[in-house]
Amino acid sequence: MARELMADEANAKRIRVEVVYALRQEQALVAFEVEEGASVRDAVDRSGLLLRYPEITLAAGLGIFGKPVEPDRRLRDGDRVEIYRPLLADPKQARRERAERRKKKRGGS
Repeated sequence: MARELMADEANAKRIRVEVVYALRQEQALVAFEVEEGASVRDAVDRSGLLLRYPEITLAAGLGIFGKPVEPDRRLRDGDRVEIYRPLLADPKQARRERAERRKKKRGGS
């Protein structure tokens, strides 16, 4: 039985993936192989980034090459898993505030 398990593990197809997390001043990228059929969450856990950056919350979401995905999505060879950070400001509100500051700077009311 143990030999069969070892043979199965040796024959399991491996795929190459990357997991990335970006901060303002630092970007972390971990590349490694996982067994075919592994999920996005499996890769995030295996990357060690959750231990390295304890502030990470997966509530902000995960993606592959800029497209949001669910944690249970199965990985494909070459996928780059992205761990997203929460937004610091609402983009629409920030744009309104910048426009208002420019307007005041030009002397408009």
